[in-house]
Amino acid sequence: MTADQLLARLYALRKDYADDPEDETYQALHAAFMFISYNMSAFKTYVEESKKKSKDDSED
Repeated sequence: MTADQLLARLYALRKDYADDPEDETYQALHAAFMFISYNMSAFKTYVEESKKKSKDDSED
């Protein structure tokens, strides 16, 4: 998955809990979504590095 796809999935999960903004799951998803969306460049770098690491680990 790409960083954009992961963020979209996080958005969809957050939306599932939006009917109760006091719910801890909603608050956690909302905070994560907001943080990642404001730091998208760093998140994209992280996702790419994770993919490379996973690929390297699977080749061992």
